[in-house]
Amino acid sequence: MSRFFPLSDNDRREMLRKIGADKIESLFSSIPESGQFKGTLNIPSYSEQELLDLFRNLADSNTPTQSFAGAGVYAHYIPASVDSLASREEFLTAYTPYQPEISQGTLQAIFEYQTCMCALTGMEVSNASMYDGATAFAEAILMAKRVGKKKNTVLISDAIHPHYRKVAQSYLENLGIRIKAIPTLNHKVDIETLSAELENEDVFAVAVGYPNFFGIVEPLDEIALTVREKAPKALLVSVTTEPLAFGMLTPPGEFGVDIACGEAQSFGNYPGFGGPLLGFLTTRQKLVRNMPGRVVGQTTDVDGKIGYVLTLSAREQHIRREKATSNICSNQGWCMLRAVIYLALLGKAGLRELAELNHRRAETAKKAISRSTHFEVVPGMSFNEFVVRSDTDLEDFVEHSVVNGMFPGVRLSKFGLAPDEMLITVTEMNTVEDIHRLVELMEAVK
Repeated sequence: MSRFFPLSDNDRREMLRKIGADKIESLFSSIPESGQFKGTLNIPSYSEQELLDLFRNLADSNTPTQSFAGAGVYAHYIPASVDSLASREEFLTAYTPYQPEISQGTLQAIFEYQTCMCALTGMEVSNASMYDGATAFAEAILMAKRVGKKKNTVLISDAIHPHYRKVAQSYLENLGIRIKAIPTLNHKVDIETLSAELENEDVFAVAVGYPNFFGIVEPLDEIALTVREKAPKALLVSVTTEPLAFGMLTPPGEFGVDIACGEAQSFGNYPGFGGPLLGFLTTRQKLVRNMPGRVVGQTTDVDGKIGYVLTLSAREQHIRREKATSNICSNQGWCMLRAVIYLALLGKAGLRELAELNHRRAETAKKAISRSTHFEVVPGMSFNEFVVRSDTDLEDFVEHSVVNGMFPGVRLSKFGLAPDEMLITVTEMNTVEDIHRLVELMEAVK
């Protein structure tokens, strides 16, 4: 219970004595006087009950809605046991497990997470986590560049999340790496254009979505065959914002993908206000030395007992800066922990069942919407996300829907894309009744 007791005056005096300071104000001596706050803060005190009432009143000002929004961050049901286990004191820490003798629980959790991500993506190696899907994607391109060495062009599909492409551009534009966009045809990679661009011998990597930003399940087998025939030394990178799809789709690794990366927030992490998120990156064993971030490995100690340690950690804090593969520091360890607890609770069969439920609900929504007057579903094989096109003003439609307690989807115009299209996501959180209500709102459009 000591964590609930504040520091006493004696505690503060001892801490100041230990660091050689005479008073607390001296800790801020490096800050100019003009920048220091003087006096006391006018913050009223509240009892615990009063504080709870204050926050309840604030929460009451929220307008709860049923949501069909996705576009990179997804609302899935999270079992209460995920919150309970992830909130244990042993895990709820920002500490990096440098000392394996006192970090076996955290290290094993990372090891199990890596195992899960390899199984889901059909790859051989996973790192401990990345900041988010966008930075995981950018780091994957940098990794491919290290393998490609003197080659300097990366082909990136326009069907990858626009924010991911912007982050990648920020990473790459000052490194002299040339980004060549591959246009889409019906919201998926134009393979003829891709084939033509691969004639360029300077290409070191090709990046595509699987599923892509528009929810379309790209023909990864055909794309992989094209890349192997035209540019056998180029690496194929797949990126996803919704890895739950791998519960029922063929893993990207089985198509010959070299690096699979993306966002794993769907696994046990709440959408929040867009974060915190959980990037993942998996690859082939032969490429592990070029992989960013950390890798936890299993070993045995002098007594023959199984133990877990940081096996690879090629970052600038550990090795020569010019030899580091990234500057990934304190990773998303707690988000990773939530993900592995979630996956362990579901199990292989449970994950597939959940993925199939998402797919069925989305197909139900597509069929219902296709019968509406002002909306049509853009064709294409999808998982739990799809695009609809409308002849009405989508901004007005969204505003009208929100007033009526529903957020119907994400307008693609928010990403600088088609103003007459909207991205709709259907998860297990959306019931059949919710879908019917969405269609009713669509039918009410004039």
